[in-house]
Amino acid sequence: MWLLNRLLSRLVRSGELILFEADGTRHDYGSSQQGRQPVTIRFTDRSAPRAIARNPRLGAAEAWMEGRLLVDGGDVLALIDLVQSNVARERENGDALRGNRLGSIAYSLMSRLDRLNWKRRSRRNVAHHYDLKGGLYDVFLDSDRQYSCGYFGDSAKDLEEAQADKKAHIASKLYLKSGQRVLDIGCGWGGLALYLNRVADADVLGITLSLEQLEIARRRADEAGVADRVKFELIDYRDLTGTFDRIVSVGMFEHVGPPFYRRFFEKWRSLLTDDGVMLLQTIGRMGGPGTTDPLASKYIFPGGYIPALSEIFGASETMKLIVADVETLRLHYAHTLEDWYRRTTAAKETIEALYDARFYRMWTFYLAGALVAFRHGELCNYQIQYICRRTALPLVRDYMMAFQAENDPAEADPLVSSV
Repeated sequence: MWLLNRLLSRLVRSGELILFEADGTRHDYGSSQQGRQPVTIRFTDRSAPRAIARNPRLGAAEAWMEGRLLVDGGDVLALIDLVQSNVARERENGDALRGNRLGSIAYSLMSRLDRLNWKRRSRRNVAHHYDLKGGLYDVFLDSDRQYSCGYFGDSAKDLEEAQADKKAHIASKLYLKSGQRVLDIGCGWGGLALYLNRVADADVLGITLSLEQLEIARRRADEAGVADRVKFELIDYRDLTGTFDRIVSVGMFEHVGPPFYRRFFEKWRSLLTDDGVMLLQTIGRMGGPGTTDPLASKYIFPGGYIPALSEIFGASETMKLIVADVETLRLHYAHTLEDWYRRTTAAKETIEALYDARFYRMWTFYLAGALVAFRHGELCNYQIQYICRRTALPLVRDYMMAFQAENDPAEADPLVSSV
């Protein structure tokens, strides 16, 4: 316990953390902060503090998952928010949660190997996360199953409105025209592809590596009566052929991996017409390159990596592409994750019935950790608009606002108007 005690004494300065060892010994850290309630945690065995001190990020997650670390009230978000807000304060002096230097170096090397997303590995990694029992995603996502950052033009908007606004925001940047061919790389459950067809009279091909997503997306297209114009295929982007007027990719680039970034941009450049437009939305780092969170790498998104803006541009600029527009969504994902976390904790019994208590604790830790990373840490979302010819878009960005003014998401999307 002495090592964890030393770590927490150094780290927790703002806000109160009360810790009880397995034998009942109490430790107090930090100081009271207006508007923040003290967080009380308890260990159920003697080995948990040592495991956390040696590998703070993964050790704490696994101790929580296994029930060896308990939080009074059961809200792990309160604990993670307290710790991460203090880490943010300490960041200029180094991250107190990085653990020992040799361990950090070893993890960095392993993380680099994990980013080698060859075709077979990519399909396996996607299945690990997106082919989970469908009922899980019904529990915490919006009715359109948008599993990416919403767009909160007003932080008071609910999740359904924010996801509808996100689709409209993306469509506005694609500068769509009737009859164009659109490619959706990493199409999820088909919501964006169906939306683009509705609002822009476009023919859309969505591609995925998830069998679960493919089945649902195709069924939705059939039910909407547009299966002849909105098609979905189980295919790796590297195997795709043809040409498209517009390409969109939302929440997929995080699964590409830096070794394949240039291949990604080279491929979609070969698929895009000379007057085409591409919109890339991805989680990103507001700093230099880093490593994947160990919990995400081991349990949630194997092979995943969050890119720095420099890594994206470094790969795309070799293709002689023009970056026409960049928008940084600084807090939108934090608002999105707040809704996802709230819906998840409200459905505790349902999720435990689908899986078990350990899975529920893992999922809440994942969502809570992501939430505070967008709230206090270095994560954000980037929307990057690419073109091949400088004349492919109007001179000014007014066309984006005009599209959104003409396309009220609630009117264009029956899923939104029905809730």
